[in-house]
Amino acid sequence: MDKTQLKALLQKHILSVNFIKKDGTARKMICTLREDTIKPHVKKTERAKKPNDGVLSVWDTEKDAFRSIKLDSLIDYTVLEEGYEL
Repeated sequence: MDKTQLKALLQKHILSVNFIKKDGTARKMICTLREDTIKPHVKKTERAKKPNDGVLSVWDTEKDAFRSIKLDSLIDYTVLEEGYEL
């Protein structure tokens, strides 16, 4: 699945994603890009990151914050139902 397809899926659903973190450990994250779930972001600096096609920023629903996933480290994902509880 490419970045555009995964982003479209995240904009409609909440996903459980499994991936390998930068430090080599496995991580499971419940995330989304649904506008009704993401809290407003207040930018604290004028610093801007360069776009990276290999990374997707998502809303971590458990940490209430944006997190990044390197697409080449993605192991798998599952679309979760509304009201899903771990």
